[in-house]
Amino acid sequence: MRRIVAKVWPMATAVMVVSMFAGCEEQMATSPKSRTVLFNGRDFTGWKLHVDDPNVNVDDIWSVKDGVVHCVGKPNGYMRTTKAYRDYKLHLEWRWPAEPTNSGVLLHAGGQDQVWPRCIEAQLKSGSAGDFVLIRYTGITVDGKEYGDPGKMFISIPKKQASSEKPAGQWNSYDIHCRGDEIRVYVNEVPQNEGVKASDRRGWICLQSEGSPIEFRNIYIEPLE
Repeated sequence: MRRIVAKVWPMATAVMVVSMFAGCEEQMATSPKSRTVLFNGRDFTGWKLHVDDPNVNVDDIWSVKDGVVHCVGKPNGYMRTTKAYRDYKLHLEWRWPAEPTNSGVLLHAGGQDQVWPRCIEAQLKSGSAGDFVLIRYTGITVDGKEYGDPGKMFISIPKKQASSEKPAGQWNSYDIHCRGDEIRVYVNEVPQNEGVKASDRRGWICLQSEGSPIEFRNIYIEPLE
């Protein structure tokens, strides 16, 4: 009996080891991508809140409740990452709790903190989410046409398709891919714009206060595939 057990035990052990490794391979294969959460759902750790007027209390403009950023929309300003980023896929969700007006996601922002920093904006103005806006003499090429004018502080480049936004009160998703000098934007998974030869390739990510109350949640970046 002992000899039989001695022969069976190594076999059982081998089966267990194989099963353990098989389980590890499956777990690795199905594990989520590496993700950097930019908004922790509790406070503004990793962010700077800015308006030009030093007499304005930024805590009156931005607040956090139940995992959501609440922005009253006035005066104009932004919340920005304290770190600069490049080569990433940005995901965020936004909604208008009441009347939809204006906001934006500022990409590759930098320089002096000011209401209109140097950047390339992925527009959030109601009905225009997916437009590009070049701010402070930045440039980009869309469909073979070069955009950028040293005499114009703002240049708008319309999105490709009809608006894919949802009505006020419903959550929308923005997925923005920045790779080298390329920028692609998706509104609720619909490809809305794509540009190459962007003049700026790294910088802060900013969310604007520019109109009426707006809310943000689920803000993170992932490496591009």
